[in-house]
Amino acid sequence: MLREIAAAARSNGITTLFTGPSGAGKTLAAEALAHELQTDLYRIDLRAVVSKWIGETEKNLNQLFDDAGRNGAVLLFDEADALFGKRSEVRDSHDRFSERIHSYRALAILSAGKKDSIDPKLLGRIPFIVDFP
Repeated sequence: MLREIAAAARSNGITTLFTGPSGAGKTLAAEALAHELQTDLYRIDLRAVVSKWIGETEKNLNQLFDDAGRNGAVLLFDEADALFGKRSEVRDSHDRFSERIHSYRALAILSAGKKDSIDPKLLGRIPFIVDFP
C-alpha cells in the first residue's frame, strides 16, 4: 500500500489517512514515504498551529502549506481530528482547511486514532486510508 501511495504522490498531490492507536507505526510509515519520495517530512504539531485568535490558525496553516509546497515536503498532521474532525458550528474553517489540504501538490498525511473522528465530507475525498492495528 505504501508503494501505491508514493507512486500517486509522485504524479500529483494526494491526501491519505493513517488511523490507529498511538505507537502503531503511523509516523514511521510517514517517514518511510518521505524517504521513498526523497523529500523532507514536516510533522505538524497542531498545538503550535491552532490559535485562539481569529484568523491566526488560517494564517499559520497557509504559511505552513506555502513553505512545504516550495520543498515538495510530505506533510504529516498528527492528531488530525483536532483540525479535520467532525464538523462543528464553524463550517467555513473546516471547508478552507479541507480545500487547502486537497490542493496541496505533494503528499499530505492525516493521522488520527479513529477513522470516524474525521469529517465525513473530507473522508469521502481521501483515496488511501490505512489502518494501523
